[in-house]
Amino acid sequence: MIERPEPRFHILVIEDDAAIGRVLHLELEHEGYAVEVVRDGLAGLERALKEPDLIVLDLMLPKMDGLEICRRVRAKSRVPIVMLTAKDRIPDRVAGLDLGADDYLVKPFSTDELLARVRARLRERVPHSNLIEYRGVAMDRDRHEVRRDGKAVGLTAKEYALLEYLLLHRNKVHSRDELFNGVWGSDFLGDSNLIDVYIRYLRVKIDDGFADKLITTVRGVGYTIRD
Repeated sequence: MIERPEPRFHILVIEDDAAIGRVLHLELEHEGYAVEVVRDGLAGLERALKEPDLIVLDLMLPKMDGLEICRRVRAKSRVPIVMLTAKDRIPDRVAGLDLGADDYLVKPFSTDELLARVRARLRERVPHSNLIEYRGVAMDRDRHEVRRDGKAVGLTAKEYALLEYLLLHRNKVHSRDELFNGVWGSDFLGDSNLIDVYIRYLRVKIDDGFADKLITTVRGVGYTIRD
């Protein structure tokens, strides 16, 4: 299933544990987000009030705890807050949610679950649109039409689906297998090298004749469309 576009959101992580902060930084950055990690409460509050797109907030922090940060942020902003803490007691969860946290995860946590919850909260901040406009390409998903610099581009169904997938998941390098599964589906019996063929078709129609090349090859890894 193809999801709505995910812009390069800015995520603020307020976490005093250096190892956990490092893991979160790497995992979130790999997903294509711009990530900032702060390790104490006072510095975290200062950064939080500058309106990031989402805050991952530890509860137990030096200088100012997560509950107080949450309270002060909520007085000025509706930025999504995902609380991350070692405290598993129900009153602690209730206190965080009552102060305005949007979600709550208890350590140790699954990074996959955290990433899923982050995606869910960020999707709520993206207005629905069936028109994707990016670097001279306009994709009208209602009409199933594509234009490059105002000129209509004729794409087959699979060329269109591949371009749509790359546009919706920008700034992330996709392996051939990942693109194959995302466009053709995991149940389709075929060769993932088919991706190379369709990328070549797309480049002829989308990139040839234009100085700004949309599709980038990352040797030994796969393909991407980058800012």
